[in-house]
Amino acid sequence: MLSKWPIRNKLLFGLALLLVIVAALSGSGFIGMYSYRRTVKSLGWRVNELPHTTELNSRVSDLRMSLAAVAALYEFPGVAGQRPPISVQILRDDFYRNLSAVHRALEEYRQQLETNRQHKIRLGDGKREQETVHRIDDTLDEIDGTIDDADWMLGKLKVGALSAELERLYGLTSRLPVYWHRDVQEFTEQVRGQYRTLIVVTWITSISTAVLLAWFVQLAYRWVFRPLRVLIKGSRKVASGRFDYRIHLDSGDEMSELADAMNAMTDRFRAIRDDLDRQVRERTRQVIRSEQLASVGFLAAGVAHEINNPLASIAMCAESLESRLAEDFAGHVSDQEVFHDYMRMIQTEAFRCKEITSKLLDFSRMGEATRQRAELGEIIQDVIDMLRHHGKYRGKSIEFESHVPAFASVNPQEIKQVVLNLLANALDSLEPGGVVRVELQRHETQVVMVFSDNGCGMSDQVLEHLFDPFFTTRSGGEGTGLGLSISYRIIADHGGQIEAFSDGPGHGSQFRVRLPVVQDQKEKQDRYQEQAA
Repeated sequence: MLSKWPIRNKLLFGLALLLVIVAALSGSGFIGMYSYRRTVKSLGWRVNELPHTTELNSRVSDLRMSLAAVAALYEFPGVAGQRPPISVQILRDDFYRNLSAVHRALEEYRQQLETNRQHKIRLGDGKREQETVHRIDDTLDEIDGTIDDADWMLGKLKVGALSAELERLYGLTSRLPVYWHRDVQEFTEQVRGQYRTLIVVTWITSISTAVLLAWFVQLAYRWVFRPLRVLIKGSRKVASGRFDYRIHLDSGDEMSELADAMNAMTDRFRAIRDDLDRQVRERTRQVIRSEQLASVGFLAAGVAHEINNPLASIAMCAESLESRLAEDFAGHVSDQEVFHDYMRMIQTEAFRCKEITSKLLDFSRMGEATRQRAELGEIIQDVIDMLRHHGKYRGKSIEFESHVPAFASVNPQEIKQVVLNLLANALDSLEPGGVVRVELQRHETQVVMVFSDNGCGMSDQVLEHLFDPFFTTRSGGEGTGLGLSISYRIIADHGGQIEAFSDGPGHGSQFRVRLPVVQDQKEKQDRYQEQAA
């Protein structure tokens, strides 16, 4: 159920869980710290009682010693009924001084007890100490009442009564340290049970917070980090070109919506890309068709003059035959040999015109972009034959060299377009008397067509932009700059490569066209037998 919550609710739940963890740890720590603080403060305040109890006991002891000195006077005869000597007066003053010291010590101890009560310390409730203090007060009152008479030291009974009261007073003051030690022992037992309970509570809290923290980390990974990792991984794959990849998230939250949106965007982008590719292919075919029609016009303008020559011969021969026939019908003897010569000339020139126009029409046929097994030497030779009829290239020669047949799976019309572009560019770069050499090479996996010329050559800058659309070095508005770009596209579509080389201006140029080779069944069998041998 939690996995289907929105990201906001998940984050709030995680924050609440984190606050619970912090509160548990903080509460456990604060309880322990404050318990320790109260214990230390209680001990501190109770420890302050010890000097006062010690002082009180010391003063009571001094008072007892003073009274013992007074009682020792009755061991000397003749003292009773006489005026006290100077030593007796000193002993009485000492007794009064020690009694005053007992009162002061008791008052300081009482104030300490009151301070402890106000601070509400945990180390004992102080009731026994308070009761003992009251009893000490009563005893001191009895002692004060006994010594109201100035001659109390001369009465043996009064001295005996004071001695009994001082013994009781000493007993009471001696109980105070005992109470303190007993309270400390009781507090120790109490604190021992409390800190054991705190240890158990601390362990339970620590284990609980560790479990909650582990659960929080797991939920954070499941709700945030794993979906983010899946989204990043998917976006990187799509960005690398894998448009068939889809991101799958079943979290049911905004992450899942984002994944669905990215998948929809990828589908849309793929559809747009496919449509653009289709349009590019369609436009490419149109451009190739337009360039081919331009080439047909270029060839037609060149061969028009060549066709006129055989037509003039045909017309002249026809007129001569007509005049001879007219003479024969007039009664003259016909010259059979001349008649046959004229007829053969008419037939030869007519077939010559037919051959020229057939090649031109064959070149202009675009048709479907279907590929077939074709011999490249024949394609090259057909283009060379058409260019030889072009009057623009008189004085420039084309040499073709092919040793073995080379077959490839190609569209013949498109390959003719490539060969025509390369040959026309090579011929245009020549001066009169220049030569273009075409060499057809066959290797195991590819066929190589090499077009070399000794023309004007190319610079590095021209080589860099040679196959860019609309790039041309011709002046005067000649050329469209699309011939080599289209040729590059045609060869690439055939799975081949086209490369240009030149040593610089004035050193000629060379183009190499590589196409995958196609072997017939007999060639494959011969190669297999050679490898087996």
